[in-house]
Formats: sequence, C-alpha cells, structure tokens
Amino acid sequence: MDKKQTLDALSALSQETRLDVFRLLMKAEPEGLRAGDIAERLGVLQNTMSANLGILERAGLIRGVREGRSIRYVADLDSMRALLRFLMEDCCGGQPELCAPLLRNIVTSC
Repeated sequence: MDKKQTLDALSALSQETRLDVFRLLMKAEPEGLRAGDIAERLGVLQNTMSANLGILERAGLIRGVREGRSIRYVADLDSMRALLRFLMEDCCGGQPELCAPLLRNIVTSC
C-alpha cells in the first residue's frame, strides 16, 4: 500500500457512518451483508448508504459481490492488513524488528 491509498482509506474511515459500516462488515466476516441489511442495521437511508458503500469500495476497504438484484458487501481484509502494515512499517524508533511480532499477528489473525 502506498501513501495515496493509505490517505484514501483513512479518509473513507474518517466519517462516522462509514466507520460503522466497516466495523459491521468486519464482524460479519466472512459472509458479509447485503446493502439493505447494512442500512437497516445502522438506521441509515438506503440512498445515503449506497453513497457511503461506494466511497468505502473505491478506497479498497470493502468489495461488493452481486447476488441477483442485490449486492453483498464484505470487508477487504487484505487491504486492511496492508493499511496496518503501512502505518506501522516505520515504528519503534527505526527498529521495525521490535514490532515484527505485532505485524505478524495482524497478518495472520484475521
């Protein structure tokens, strides 16, 4: 993940509804949820939810899979891992090996 992708992801997550959507989809892994179910659970109008899902998808944080007339959304765990790795790659005062156990856990725990 590069700086631009990181900024896009962080920007997408910096809005309350989108952060709630992403966290809900993380809880719903690996099945994900249909767009209408997400809107209903979070009490958000469907057209507003559609716009927020589009922003998260363009930022690479979620993926939509068409199922007939609806779309099921899932969190993109590989993208989230890449974001966390990017944010932590320069940690520990220039000694990234000190953070290696934490980074390994991030990569393997999801």
